[in-house]
Amino acid sequence: MQKYDYLIVGSGLFGAVCAYRAMQQGKRVLVIDKRPQLGGNIYCEEVEGINVHKYGAHIFHTSNKQLWQFVNQFVEFNRYTNSPVANYEGKLYNLPFNMNTFYELWGVKTPAEAQAKIEEQRKAAGIVNPKNLEEQAISLVGKDIYEKLIKGYTEKQWGRKCTELPAFIIKRLPVRFTFDNNYFNSDYQGIPRGGYNKLIEGLLKGADTKTGADFFADREGYSKMADKVIFTGKVDEFFDYKLGKLEYRTVRFETETLNMANYQGNAVVNYTAAEVPYTRIIEHKHFEFGTQPKTVISREYSSEWTEGSEPFYPVNDQRNGDLYAQYKKLADQQSNVIFGGRLAEYKYYDMDKVIESALAANL
Repeated sequence: MQKYDYLIVGSGLFGAVCAYRAMQQGKRVLVIDKRPQLGGNIYCEEVEGINVHKYGAHIFHTSNKQLWQFVNQFVEFNRYTNSPVANYEGKLYNLPFNMNTFYELWGVKTPAEAQAKIEEQRKAAGIVNPKNLEEQAISLVGKDIYEKLIKGYTEKQWGRKCTELPAFIIKRLPVRFTFDNNYFNSDYQGIPRGGYNKLIEGLLKGADTKTGADFFADREGYSKMADKVIFTGKVDEFFDYKLGKLEYRTVRFETETLNMANYQGNAVVNYTAAEVPYTRIIEHKHFEFGTQPKTVISREYSSEWTEGSEPFYPVNDQRNGDLYAQYKKLADQQSNVIFGGRLAEYKYYDMDKVIESALAANL
């Protein structure tokens, strides 16, 4: 069997950046992925000339200039700015919470009026020590914003009542007293021109790759192929769930092609009412300012992870945090395995932070 310096399990951003770094050092790399394509969750599927974000919307943003230059050497990023809209019972509100939102909610026109309204609601709630997410949110932004724009969306996303979720999930909420709909405060943001596949292709150029390859189906065989393993899958699965299973949330996508040029006029529309079963609708063409005669939309449904579904993000509560800490101790004892990325570190990661982590990994 061919000998490699690194076997990289998973071809998402962490694995792909590690592969690029290893090859820059003259190392031989094999990247395997159990999916039929490379790219992890940023993989795009072309439909009607539109790059469809198959595993959910991914909007790149960073304030790290060197990182921005790093990704742009593989593919040029466009000027897309994330400005989502919330739909609550048929009315539209701008996100993040800003002067446009406050005007839509209360008709206030100045920052002083908006601040007074929020302060009035915070005082009326009288919450001093928030015991759960609901109390935390109301103590930060008041009852109106919480009930219309946070409660239903959050409960759908987590599958739990806000009163059952820990307060630390929303230590702070983005509130702006300017008419600014730009969701991120980052210095740079955009989408790769031609989709994220171009970024992954650039990072993996020169690497040996194999798709449809499940590491756990032949763990011993794959491990023998390289001196070191970079593992980006589920950390609890790597250790055969010996300490118990970590919990994840998953997302199901209902995607359809529509015979119209423009469905909702925005890439991202959140549905914050509890009665609407999906959390948001993505219209993919707007990420790249598409002018195609048709459009593709995806409705996103959040649910508990079950065997066979994709684990998307960790459940941030005390039990899972404590269990992951035990798995991390086991991971740290593995001298020839590097654990990295969203699943291996049981952590919700923005894309720039994943890349920073991979660039800093001790290869």
